[in-house]
Amino acid sequence: MEAMPFMILGAIVLITILAPLLAPFDPEMIDMQNRLSAPTAAHILGTDSLGRDTFSRVLYGGRQSILLAFAATLISMGIGTAVGFVAGYYGGKADLLITGISNVFLGIPGVSIMVAFAGVLGPGMNSLLIAVTVNSWVGFSRIVRGEVMQLKHANFIEGMKSVGASDGWIFIRHVLPNLSDSLIILFATKVGSVVLSVASLSYLGLGLQPPAPDWAIMISDARPYFREHPLLMAAPGAAIITFVWSVHAIGDYMRDKLDVNKGANDAL
Repeated sequence: MEAMPFMILGAIVLITILAPLLAPFDPEMIDMQNRLSAPTAAHILGTDSLGRDTFSRVLYGGRQSILLAFAATLISMGIGTAVGFVAGYYGGKADLLITGISNVFLGIPGVSIMVAFAGVLGPGMNSLLIAVTVNSWVGFSRIVRGEVMQLKHANFIEGMKSVGASDGWIFIRHVLPNLSDSLIILFATKVGSVVLSVASLSYLGLGLQPPAPDWAIMISDARPYFREHPLLMAAPGAAIITFVWSVHAIGDYMRDKLDVNKGANDAL
């Protein structure tokens, strides 16, 4: 059972990568004569309002969202780690400034921040990347700051300072390895949340745009036909739920195995 989330996540990622080989149809191919078709041998999940094969679009649907989620989370982790280290290691005015900025972001609902940035920058991959990154770095920053504030008084850190080691060297060789467990868990947990954020923005028309075969776009397009053709919404919805569940399950598993303080996830 412990391996199941890893297997499911691996399968989803592998399927999205191999979508061009696995999909029976071009996900953007329009066939108005077959629009809103029920499941058949050729179209096992039916077709949408433009006659596009639903199964093919589900296979392709996670490519951009998953890539964007991993990229945004990685960038957020890099920014949050650097900012958190500065705040925790140097303290003083730098800590007050960074903590003040973090509190501002924490006081505003994350969805509002992302909608504001995506609305100003316009829809698209780059806008989504910036909006999600701006909303996500604070969680990493807070955890890193707290960890660094404890580590900087450790004997091995004081010993490195006494022999003239630079702050950059101390961070890379000694502080970062001690943060790795927390960062891995935060990263795993955050990816699932970012996928939901990307899906939300795309659903609102502020993210990825049609005719891109994206899960959230598929759900949005399926709204008028949900009662008569529930598969149009259920298939991409199930894909999103399965992906997010597997990522969060992996994060919980790693947290338990690495014995990292459960409070790390509270920052998310």
